[in-house]
Amino acid sequence: METNTVPERKTVTDPVCGMKVDPVSAAGQSEHAGKTYFFCSGSCKQKFDHDPAKFVGLVSGLVVLKPAQDGGGHSCCSHEAKADHTVKDPVCGMDVDPERAAGSFDFEGQTYFFCSKGCLEKFRVDPARVLSQGPGGMTHQHGAATLPSGTLYTCPMHPEIVQEGPGSCSKCGMALEPLDPSVDEGPNLELIEMSRRFWVCLVLAVPLLVIAMGEMVLGRPFFAGRAMLWLQLALATPVVVWGGKPFFERGWASLVSRNLNMFTLIAIGTGTAYLYSVVATLFPGLIPHSFLGHGGTVPVYFEAAAVITTLVLLGQVLELRARSQTSSALKALLGLSPKTARRLGSDGHEEDVPIEHVHVGDRLRLRPGEKVPVDGSILDGATTVDESMVTGEPIPVEKGAGDKLIGGTVNGTGSVIMQAERVGSETMLAQIVRMVGEAQRTRAPIQRLADVVSSYFVPIVLLIAVLTFGVWATVGPEPRLAYALVNAVAVLIIACPCALGLATPMSIMVGTGRGATAGVLIKNAEALEGLEKVDTVVVDKTGTLTVGKPRVVSITTAEGQDEAELLRLAASLERGSEHPLAAAIVAAAKERGLTLSEATDFRSLTGHGVIGLVDGHPVAIGTLKLLAELGIDAGSFQDQAESRRLEGETAVFVAVDQRVTGFLGLADPIKESAVAAVQALHADGLRVVMLTGDSRTTAQAVAKKLGLDDVQAEVLPEQKGEAIKRLQAEGRVVAMAGDGINDAPALAQAQVGIAMGTGTDVAMESAAVTLIKGDLRGIERARKLSRVTMRNIRQNLVFAFLYNMLGVPIAAGVLYPFFGILLSPMIASAAMTLSSVSVILNSLRLRNVEL
Repeated sequence: METNTVPERKTVTDPVCGMKVDPVSAAGQSEHAGKTYFFCSGSCKQKFDHDPAKFVGLVSGLVVLKPAQDGGGHSCCSHEAKADHTVKDPVCGMDVDPERAAGSFDFEGQTYFFCSKGCLEKFRVDPARVLSQGPGGMTHQHGAATLPSGTLYTCPMHPEIVQEGPGSCSKCGMALEPLDPSVDEGPNLELIEMSRRFWVCLVLAVPLLVIAMGEMVLGRPFFAGRAMLWLQLALATPVVVWGGKPFFERGWASLVSRNLNMFTLIAIGTGTAYLYSVVATLFPGLIPHSFLGHGGTVPVYFEAAAVITTLVLLGQVLELRARSQTSSALKALLGLSPKTARRLGSDGHEEDVPIEHVHVGDRLRLRPGEKVPVDGSILDGATTVDESMVTGEPIPVEKGAGDKLIGGTVNGTGSVIMQAERVGSETMLAQIVRMVGEAQRTRAPIQRLADVVSSYFVPIVLLIAVLTFGVWATVGPEPRLAYALVNAVAVLIIACPCALGLATPMSIMVGTGRGATAGVLIKNAEALEGLEKVDTVVVDKTGTLTVGKPRVVSITTAEGQDEAELLRLAASLERGSEHPLAAAIVAAAKERGLTLSEATDFRSLTGHGVIGLVDGHPVAIGTLKLLAELGIDAGSFQDQAESRRLEGETAVFVAVDQRVTGFLGLADPIKESAVAAVQALHADGLRVVMLTGDSRTTAQAVAKKLGLDDVQAEVLPEQKGEAIKRLQAEGRVVAMAGDGINDAPALAQAQVGIAMGTGTDVAMESAAVTLIKGDLRGIERARKLSRVTMRNIRQNLVFAFLYNMLGVPIAAGVLYPFFGILLSPMIASAAMTLSSVSVILNSLRLRNVEL
């Protein structure tokens, strides 16, 4: 009997010895070929640095999957990697020793072990549901739900950083986030840890601040002599050493990897203030005279180091809470998918099964008010479906036999039987989530400026801090060195590059998520930025401006001929044809409820039409050429048909008993939303051009009804890309909207390709934007989303630039000679914290934008 498999730990592997290593507490790390590797010991790092190529053969990306063979096994270390003989509790995700497990349970030929009786009972009630949620999908009795083992994490500022399990970014030091958001992520362990450190540090920092400020408030210290120094040391040490441990670890890692970041500045600033104060307390005789204050007292800065650490912890808590909301749109989409479906067996038996057990071809019952479990089509029944959460359209859509259903949408009052056609990762909902997740990790061109500035920022700040110390130590008032130290620390603390780095990715994450909930899928950030600059929209006709299926739009009959009878005879004969026009004629007859007859002697004349007997009468349906071959005169119907053709209709003549009794006018109807969409685009200052392979007469008729600016008709698929190039050569920024395979080259050529969600997969792959509803009004939504997102990014960048341009000089003391103003390091810390949080909060405003 099998047992549940041993889970992989959320660590990376030392490429030299194969030991599992926590990146946060690793003994060292090295960069090689653009990748980061972590080591369990200094000796492993030295071996790797001596000859990296020897050890990276079996390493993939930043997630070290296997150790390279060193020929010596683990001889490089004094310890060996021990096999992990635990298994994972399927309920809470905790590691359990099978021999010491609180219980076990057999399900579908597999044995599961549990850490507690509570988890065992939860599993026993509904094993399938627990397994479908994955380890940690249900909350553990202590509340420690976790993501499944092997979950990949990435940095929102540096999406190229990917590793297995949580940790901090090797470039910026920020806490990593799950690569793919989950609706059941459980508690944020990083937030829990930072919150715990903050509250403990706050309890110690407040009395420390009161004690240190006592002399300023009361005119005398609370405690006499060195007793106050020792008390401050006792209160500040756990705050700085324990509370600030994550910052020192990340700061050290940034120095080792040469990726200087905000934690470099925080670690140097708080570390300098604390270490100086420790030396001043323990060895006051070592402090130079220029540090001494009035009366020869030795100044210490325990309260500054402790309060700065506490404020930075507060900033991390606020930032982590705000960042968790940036993926709320994706989590909302993920939450649309139901957990179970009601499946019908071949014998008519019905049962509720986990959504993971639904396969293509299964018949499912959809009851009133239920969510559609997977993508499929209706086999039997009629209903209305609320698709607003996927398409953005608030009006429920009527559905009947043969109509498509989208997984995650909500059924109305009808009960229908549907057939599953796309399940799992193939459903539209899954593809939307995947596409939006990928878009959130792309970089907009506007971010290049922030990237360039950030790459030079920290070294420049360190230089400014050194210059600040030098200037104050040379020409500042007494005690010079004390002023120099305080101002240098203030410069280091206030100059946080985090706000600058967050400005663009936070807006992109929230903006693309908001677009997804409105039926506008953005594939990459470049497209989101480019939409704002578009001045010309090129649209295909069939399936974009029009419905894409021909319909009978007019019936012209001879005097005394009944319209319904003419249509009935035509549809009865056309039932034997596979031509799209024939299908439209049959559909029109069914819509009117006409009873069709059986046709005999059916014969199809390719390109001309069909002939046969209906109710004993010879019937011919087709073109003027067919009538000519049969020797039938069209008479006045020929001129009437020509006038209909100028309106964009195709005339199909009907002859009964060798006499023309009328003709049917068929056309691909213009979408109801197309007129309003074109008007909205014109109002937005855009030029709208139609590009189609249809005849010029039909194209001109459609263009006239819609009021288009230009028409290019009878264009072959391979010529569509050239047409886009000609417009671009005129200096136009072009967005191309289409839905077919023949539109793919043009979609790829345009600055922004826009695919109709009702079209082909090839078109959607070629396009940078997909309108799920297939409605051109979505272009205006996408444009508005682009404008508000780019405006939000610019606000963030301006704020971050201004903050640093003003904050650093003030912290350096440029206002002191004129106004006597100095910036306390504690105030600098509070300002630094607020800058990052304010950028995130500003980005989150995009969630409420009306599209």
